[in-house]
Amino acid sequence: MADLVVVAHLLFIIFALLGGLLVMWRRLFVFLHIPAAVWVALISFKGWICPLTPLEIRLRRAAGEQGYSGGFVEHYIIPVIYPEQLNFNVQIVLGIAAVAINFVIYVLVYYQLKSR
Repeated sequence: MADLVVVAHLLFIIFALLGGLLVMWRRLFVFLHIPAAVWVALISFKGWICPLTPLEIRLRRAAGEQGYSGGFVEHYIIPVIYPEQLNFNVQIVLGIAAVAINFVIYVLVYYQLKSR
């Protein structure tokens, strides 16, 4: 179950970053994507930990595995990108990157919808 939470967590992050592209296909995705993108930005800018992280840790411990401290991004993503520990400054940069990616996508969505 913990691995399923990790997969769901990763899919949510991908959706929050790139889900705006789905708006080009079906406009109703905007109502799912905007809240997801705002949530990811808030977590980054506020230094919060996503609720899926404690759930995954609890599931791992319940299964007899060892949990970990910190957040999902710190545990799974940052070691791939950065060798040092996640800190608030890195989270801010990731939040800015998420907002920038979504801004560019929604500019593309705007021009694509305008050209119809």
